[in-house]
Amino acid sequence: MKIEDFMLPCPIKKIFGVECFGCGTQRAIVMVFEGRFTEAFHMFPAVYTLLLFFTTVVLNFVDKKRNYGNVLVILAALNAIIMVVSYFYKHHFINH
Repeated sequence: MKIEDFMLPCPIKKIFGVECFGCGTQRAIVMVFEGRFTEAFHMFPAVYTLLLFFTTVVLNFVDKKRNYGNVLVILAALNAIIMVVSYFYKHHFINH
């Protein structure tokens, strides 16, 4: 068995037939852990800021002395921007 056997299918792609803003996230994270950094970025450009975001979320729970709220908001906004820009770039410039 491979880890790909346990990945969840995208419900939006399954129902509507189009990729969502987060399509490719699971595969990109697996690629990062396999050391395929460039491929992960091409699969899902927000993969590194997303991993940084999740690391900060964990830090927020573990390190109660510091407030990571502002950092989390900035990282969430940065992720959203990267996801939207890469989605439109991918679908309007590369696939045409």
